[in-house]
Amino acid sequence: MEPYIIGLLGMGLMLLMIFIQVPIGVSMGIAGVLTFGIIRGDFGPAMTLFGTETVSKVASTELSVIPLFLLMGAFATVGGLSSDLYRIANALIGNVKGGLALATIGGCAGFGAVCGSSIATATTMTRVALPEMMARNYSEKLATGSIAAGGTLGMLIPPSIILVLYGVLTEQFVKTLFVAALVPAVLAVALHMLTIYIMVRRNPDLAPEGTPSPWSEIIAALANGWAALILMITVTGGIYLGVFSVNESASVGAFMAFLIALLRGRLSLANFWQALRETAGTTSMIYLMIIGASIFTYAVSISGLPQMIVDGIRDTGVSGIWVVLMLMLMYLILGAIFDTISSMVITIPFVFPLILSYGYDPIWWGILTVMVIEIGMITPPIGMNVFVMKAMLPNTKLSTIYAGVGPFIAADILRLGILIAFPAISLWLVNILNLPR
Repeated sequence: MEPYIIGLLGMGLMLLMIFIQVPIGVSMGIAGVLTFGIIRGDFGPAMTLFGTETVSKVASTELSVIPLFLLMGAFATVGGLSSDLYRIANALIGNVKGGLALATIGGCAGFGAVCGSSIATATTMTRVALPEMMARNYSEKLATGSIAAGGTLGMLIPPSIILVLYGVLTEQFVKTLFVAALVPAVLAVALHMLTIYIMVRRNPDLAPEGTPSPWSEIIAALANGWAALILMITVTGGIYLGVFSVNESASVGAFMAFLIALLRGRLSLANFWQALRETAGTTSMIYLMIIGASIFTYAVSISGLPQMIVDGIRDTGVSGIWVVLMLMLMYLILGAIFDTISSMVITIPFVFPLILSYGYDPIWWGILTVMVIEIGMITPPIGMNVFVMKAMLPNTKLSTIYAGVGPFIAADILRLGILIAFPAISLWLVNILNLPR
């Protein structure tokens, strides 16, 4: 049997196991070991591959940032930093019509910078921002839509766990990815705020008039939120200015978030262990996926299947831009069905060589990939952020949340189109700082 046929069968086995709800990391690992063993005609090297990949990933210094950033986010949640950032945003921009919704986007962006998780941002801001908006007679559609859409910012705004994962799987510099994500992240925040502005201007019933915050309230919000601002500036600014490596930034951020929660008296023994358990559980899941993806990627690579796919697509004569657009559509669908990590690890063995073969920049492609999966998080028929919010709001109709995120999806697709048409937007800061690629 030809190696590429074995690789194709291995991919089919992986998809079948995922379909019957075998964990994705386990599915990829089993399919990879079997594919490699059959190709070699000896399962000894396949089992050796399993051992070496497991050890190398567990011992990887690049991957160590994942549990540290997750721990930082867990301690930040315990310390109430999300509430602080939301109050600061509300004090500064809550005076305009729809100000609480605008503040929600600002709060999501700020919390994303100390959390790095889309779902964590959405769940946290649902608890913090939604009661405030509903108490002030905001439309439920606008309130839920802005939170669900704002939650996706946690994926793109550094430190982003999904960007770290992309960097590790594709052997790109994580710091370069973080810097490249900065301008698209600012564009995302701006377009989300512009969307809210247009919505409330077209339909004034969606939100009440804003009330200007007195200087005493602004000063109080800044005074109460100084710790959150310092943490955000230290972690992100330290990376951008070259004060810290990404690993050092993650360590410093986790320790600072721990101290903030402790000094505020919010870190009980129960909360401490809960933060550790959540971090350990999520880290284990991510590591399992990475190990499985590494094994599967190696196995299908030696089968020659990815190269056959690349050659087959290129032989059709289809231009690179059409390939990019088709892949964007694929990721949009996958993002609506799978979680972000699953969508990425399953497809990278086949998609990444294809992108490189067309001469596209892997840093630019990483930003696009994260963005389109981010859009999928709020796209019907599933959309993970939408379903997470629905689980927290049993009395809210699913159709209401989907109606609320609709305008934000349109804004996100516009942003995606801009970055596809003008790659320099993503690479501008990287080129100025002359970062390694």
